[in-house]
Amino acid sequence: MDETMLSYIWAEDRTGVIGDRGRLPWHLPTEMHHFTVLTTGHPIIMGARTFRSFPKGPLPNRRNLVLTHQPAHLLGQGIEVIHDVESIYRMIDAEPAEEFFVIGGNSLFESLLPLVDKLYQTQIDHDYRGDVRMIPIPWNQFELVRQRQLPADGQTPALTFNEYRRIKGKSKVEL
Repeated sequence: MDETMLSYIWAEDRTGVIGDRGRLPWHLPTEMHHFTVLTTGHPIIMGARTFRSFPKGPLPNRRNLVLTHQPAHLLGQGIEVIHDVESIYRMIDAEPAEEFFVIGGNSLFESLLPLVDKLYQTQIDHDYRGDVRMIPIPWNQFELVRQRQLPADGQTPALTFNEYRRIKGKSKVEL
């Protein structure tokens, strides 16, 4: 990779639900494995609520970057606290060979949308109850470059793993 890459990664149900009361509304090992494979070894960027949803603390083998106004000591060990979006811009710009993954929440997805290069979307063929839906994505600015479909298996609904790249010249703001 020869330039900084900002990627979003998320899973959503058929209605766009991505969360419920601060947690994922599903337990899907295949989807979690997909997330782990893609993000291991890379920085992950999240808001404080997303971080607090992790039952075991920071995700292992990743640099956990948390955007919050709270002091770092309130969130525990193993994370880097970032206090403003501009600091994220500078961090991304300073590491030109790295792929950064934004994993939530919605305010972070909204703030960084003009800069995102890649989208890793998992579509779950099921309806879940939830109170958080994914932000609107300007799909006309992205092209599907890879798709993998897994049929339903027992208690696991069908999953579709989509990878999109921003179309060159389609509204990416440079750092």
